[in-house]
Amino acid sequence: MKRTFSIVLGLLLTAAQPAQAKIVLPLLFSDGAVVQRDQPLPVWGWATPGAKIEVELDGRSAEATASDDGAWRLELPAHAAGGPYLLKVSEHAGNTIVVRDLLVGDVWLASGQSNMEWPVAQAKDAEREIAGAGDQRIRHFKVPKSWSGQQQARLTGGRWQAASPQTAGAFSAVGYFFARELRAKTGVPIGIIDSTWGGSSIEAWTEASAQGLDAQAIARQARELQARDQSAVSETLARLARWPQKGVDTSRWSQADFDDHDWDRVAVPGLWEKSGYNGMDGEAWYRVSFTLSDAEAKAGVVLGVGRIDDSDTTWVNGQKVGETRMQYNLPREYPVPPQALRAGINQVAVRVQDFGGGGGIHGEAGEVFVQPQGAAKRPLEGSWKFRPAQVSVALIDDKNQHPALLYNQMIHPLRPYPLRGVIWYQGESNASVTGALRYRDQFVALIGQWRGDWKQPALPFLWVQLANFISGADVPGESAGAGSPWALLRESQSRALALPATAQAVAIDIGNPHDIHPRDKQEVGRRLALAARHVAYGESLVYSGPVYRTARFKGREARVEFAPSTSALTVRGGGDAAHGFELAGADRRFHPASAVVQGDSVVLTSAAVAQPKAVRYAWRDNPEQADLINRDGLPASPFRSDTW
Repeated sequence: MKRTFSIVLGLLLTAAQPAQAKIVLPLLFSDGAVVQRDQPLPVWGWATPGAKIEVELDGRSAEATASDDGAWRLELPAHAAGGPYLLKVSEHAGNTIVVRDLLVGDVWLASGQSNMEWPVAQAKDAEREIAGAGDQRIRHFKVPKSWSGQQQARLTGGRWQAASPQTAGAFSAVGYFFARELRAKTGVPIGIIDSTWGGSSIEAWTEASAQGLDAQAIARQARELQARDQSAVSETLARLARWPQKGVDTSRWSQADFDDHDWDRVAVPGLWEKSGYNGMDGEAWYRVSFTLSDAEAKAGVVLGVGRIDDSDTTWVNGQKVGETRMQYNLPREYPVPPQALRAGINQVAVRVQDFGGGGGIHGEAGEVFVQPQGAAKRPLEGSWKFRPAQVSVALIDDKNQHPALLYNQMIHPLRPYPLRGVIWYQGESNASVTGALRYRDQFVALIGQWRGDWKQPALPFLWVQLANFISGADVPGESAGAGSPWALLRESQSRALALPATAQAVAIDIGNPHDIHPRDKQEVGRRLALAARHVAYGESLVYSGPVYRTARFKGREARVEFAPSTSALTVRGGGDAAHGFELAGADRRFHPASAVVQGDSVVLTSAAVAQPKAVRYAWRDNPEQADLINRDGLPASPFRSDTW
């Protein structure tokens, strides 16, 4: 999974201790904040030990005394939605902080990996959405990517921003569209706390004790990681010192006659981190050459420059031949016209822009090639010329895989800021066969642990089930095993619906098979909002697609029954013939099945299965044939009747 750009050094993780002569508030209590309506409001912070603190909001006040370490906490009474208000925090000695433009509404924590982090600026219809973002009562707080080996009381940064054309492009797209839906239905201010990190595992977001891990061992490991990072950063900075980092003129770097004799050499394919540029993000260039005969040059070629993390622009002999934006795992193949080629040596130049995580030209060796018309591919992998342009160093990227490190710094400091609920979009990083099976326990543990943190056993917890995607790990055709790791992880997500106050937004019909980051975040936000309106706001409405209840087998026929609903079963595209179902007999080999919708059931048969024993639906990483929906257009979640 991909991580977006960050310049927060992992070495500078713990916020500095505040001076004890003044009041310090958590960053969540800053200008433009949204606080939770209709719940008692804890306010806390730090001051001079023994200081008397008074907090006032809209005529209501409370007092506290700072403890020996300077920490204090008090509680204001519940407040109805409204604002803007001033939150005034005073020390009897005379120091005062005023938080301005504070709104009272509903606060939702949005967390997970890159599909929750994905910004409005990269979502579908981004320009239109950004231009129309004028609701000042939708507000967004972005928690910086940061980590710690120990639980922290304070965030490393972040501030509240109201939605506008100047700000909304950087908001979590799922969070923003979710908030917009809720604003339209509730009329109250909506605050989104965006605590996300692309590519992160569920283990990183879960407290050590909830995973049965030793917190002290994690702290020791974190110190070792910091020491390792110091060494790696030093090596990268030494390499970068070869070239100026300011005022770099790259205008001729794509030209065939450009002198690149002082450039470095790196292995292609291979992320530049593997060649000694650990933690580097930004823009860097690659150059390599290939040779053509006169006839080959006149016919044109296809150029493969591998997978590029994240974006590229590619030239041949100074002529632009291709460009791809934000597709870190897509092999690039660009046709090169004869007018860009010459007999003899031809020069390739690739500008790479990396916005976080691994960077550079990567993938398989066979994806880096030149192929003349009618000829075999000629490999171009090996040693390429390499030169960073405008870059920064931020060695935090692998910390999103270590247990508890993100929880310690990006979730723990949020407590006890009151929440209306949590929305979660994560799982791609755990979608291996073994990882997906572990996820069913890990996910339940995370939900329970976060609810315990906020002392709300029924804190609404909503999530997005993994969208359709071709992961490359699916087992095609007949399968006696689990088959699809993504289907297994979706099943693990669905298992958590046994917990109270939970719901999921099924997304197997709105993903992109070739892009792990589907752009349609509007529909994701809408489906999450439907779930929220039921779970968190108590509305009686259709918020879920068909839900599998049981399967009955008789002779050659299987009847799959779904939970009763006010929205009838139907098929996308019309008719009563559904697709995406499979049947298996005692041999545990699955075969495509004919499926007909009959009321709240689907009746299945397969010529290849005389006595069915098990049924599966949409049991693929990319279940493109699955078309069972309800009358409201919400898709049925993937399921299986077996436990094989």
